[in-house]
Amino acid sequence: MMKSLIQKVRSRVNEIPTHAWLLGLLVATLIERLVGDAVAGSLGLGIIPRLFGVRYILTKPLLIPSMMAYLLVIYLIPISIVAWFSAPLIKKLPSRLSTPIFLLLLYGALHIWGGLDEYRLLVLQFILISILLTASLNLTNGYMGEFSCASGGFMAVGAYVTSVLTVWGFVNDDVFGPPALPPAIGPFMFPIALIIGGIVTALTALLVAIPSFRTRGDYLAIISLAYTFIIKSFLENLELVGGPRGFMHMPKWANLPVVFLWTLAGLWVMHNYVSSLLGKGAPGVRDDELAAEVMTVDTRRVKVITFMLSAFWTGVAGGLFAHVMGYINPATFGIMKTAEIMAMLYMGGLNSITGSIVGAVLLKFLMEALRPLQVAKWIFIPVIIIFFMIRRPWGLVSFREFGILRKEVKRAPASD
Repeated sequence: MMKSLIQKVRSRVNEIPTHAWLLGLLVATLIERLVGDAVAGSLGLGIIPRLFGVRYILTKPLLIPSMMAYLLVIYLIPISIVAWFSAPLIKKLPSRLSTPIFLLLLYGALHIWGGLDEYRLLVLQFILISILLTASLNLTNGYMGEFSCASGGFMAVGAYVTSVLTVWGFVNDDVFGPPALPPAIGPFMFPIALIIGGIVTALTALLVAIPSFRTRGDYLAIISLAYTFIIKSFLENLELVGGPRGFMHMPKWANLPVVFLWTLAGLWVMHNYVSSLLGKGAPGVRDDELAAEVMTVDTRRVKVITFMLSAFWTGVAGGLFAHVMGYINPATFGIMKTAEIMAMLYMGGLNSITGSIVGAVLLKFLMEALRPLQVAKWIFIPVIIIFFMIRRPWGLVSFREFGILRKEVKRAPASD
């Protein structure tokens, strides 16, 4: 009886489109903005839980019942009611309006949820940047089947090039002097600076691609790792940008809407690339490079273009990161940053943009939730990642994509 009831509920939940859940989330965030403080105070929480109350499990376990009641009243009940009653109307939406409405609902929910607290806003910005970083690495390590360790170095190049352009052009700085251009036009020129940073990063990627893709094997991993160390060492010895002290005074132009739009643009471009005739050669290189060459695929051209596109978007993500923080340091872009991006990729899933999103969101959220453990969190996080790798060696969402209407649109079996 209970099993039958559970199956009916699950069936009903699966019938509700994603748009309806997002509408419910949007309503829930509005409710939290209006009465969140009052509800939190009445339950003895004091303030609105920042990350859905996850930290109470580690810091204030006695408040867990109050936190659960808060989530039930503010989130679970409103989301369920709105999603349930709005589903029939949303299913009647014209297909041409599906994607714009989805994006508007998603951004609206993120904007309201993040606007209640600066910490939440910063977490959202970092999650979006992490999604862009993970998806770009997925082009090389997932779709193409190579193993690159250059994400930290690419991110550093993009961050420093973009930062130098914006500080030189629009900031009164101690090193570069008065701004070369009117500061008022700075926010409008910021996208151009990001693109230049991405292009420079892609050009430096040729230093890795040209020697690496002449042969087959693990050479890319070795050369890309050396590239990351060389870039980090070069920046530490370049006094023009602060050397090991770091570089600062970047205007914080990478606000939530800017980061959201750039992440969306990056995912759209990368998805279109892997769906194109040229991009479909990347999985051929991964599965059997010799067979791909026999089928007239220019494997070296596919490798270089895919690798450069990955580097471009990693550089853009680095520029966004620099203008969220307002300060960068060479130590930020070392091997630990590369390892963090790889963990997101392999947790989420290879050969899948959806997997990149899932991995970045899960790991970033986990890192923030375990922050009260301080250094000890670096014991728990690797253990969790190892567990995922054992249970799901290809990641949670690998070799498949899901459409925004909760319908699977593409699947390819993972090879043994």
